[in-house]
Amino acid sequence: MSESPVAQRPLPAVGPDPAPGWRPGLIALDIDGTLLSWIEGSGQTHAEVTEPVRVAVRRAMDAGCHVVLASGRSPHGMTPVADMLGLGADEPVWIVASNGAVVFRYPPMEVTHEHTFDAADAVAAVLREHPNAVVAVEDRGGEGYRVSAPFPDGELSGTQTITPVEEIVAAPVSRVIVRDPEATAQDFVDLGRRLGLHGTDYVVGWTAWLDLAPTGISKASGLDEVARDLGVDPADTLAIGDGRNDLEMLAWAGRGVAMGQAVPEVVEAADAVTHPVTEDGAATEIGRYF
Repeated sequence: MSESPVAQRPLPAVGPDPAPGWRPGLIALDIDGTLLSWIEGSGQTHAEVTEPVRVAVRRAMDAGCHVVLASGRSPHGMTPVADMLGLGADEPVWIVASNGAVVFRYPPMEVTHEHTFDAADAVAAVLREHPNAVVAVEDRGGEGYRVSAPFPDGELSGTQTITPVEEIVAAPVSRVIVRDPEATAQDFVDLGRRLGLHGTDYVVGWTAWLDLAPTGISKASGLDEVARDLGVDPADTLAIGDGRNDLEMLAWAGRGVAMGQAVPEVVEAADAVTHPVTEDGAATEIGRYF
C-alpha cells in the first residue's frame, strides 16, 4: 500500500485488443488502485469494492475462471478484500501477498509458500541516505507490523508495534517497507538505482515507499506458483494493476492491463489500458470476457 497518484490521465492506446475468442482461465488482480480507489491525499483506499467490480468478478468465477488477488499487502490486509469479493465462499482460493513473498490459500489461511531474506545490509544502506525513514516488517505472529516509528495514518493495516530497527531485521523476513514522508517517489527511484541493493529486489510505490524483497520474488513469481498448481498457462492469464510492483505481473501474464491512472512506466509496459479505478476499469476489462 502507498499513496495515490495526483491526477488521472486520458486513456492512451498502448496495445491491441485480445485475440478473437481469447478468454482468460485465471485473472490476477492488484488491490489498491485496481479494486479499491484512493481517497485523495490520505494514503488510504476506500473500504469497499464497488458493485460493478464485484459483479464482474462473480461472473468470471461463475464461468469457471480462477480469480487470484496479488498485492503488496500483507496476508491479513488482503483477506477482507477477498471477503468483499466473495472469494472463497465456495472453496478456498489462492492469494499472492507481500509482492509474491507469501502465497496462501483462504479460507482458512494456509500459507503454502514463503520466501525470506536477510534484509539488514539493504536497510542499513537505505537509512544511511534517509536517516529519518521509518522501517516496517509484517508481524506474522499478530495482526499488524513491527515498525521503527509510527507510519502515517492509514498506510499500514492492523496494529503497529514499535521495535528497534536492529530487532526488525535481526532474522530473515519476507518483505521490508521503508517509508520517508519527507522524500518523494523519484528520490527512492534514484536511490535504488544508485545503491543497487545487491542481493535484494526492490519496488518503489506512489510515494517515497520502498518495498524490499528476496531476489527474484515478485507478484509474477507468486502467481507462477499458483498457476502451476491450478494447471493454468501464463498465456491464459489476465493481469490488471496500476503500480510499479505490477510490472513483472503484467509482463508474465498473457494479457497485462494497466489501470487508467497507472504510473507511466506501467502504462508503457502493458498490453492495454482500461478505465481508471474511479470508473471501475477492472470491471470494464473483465466484462470483455464474462
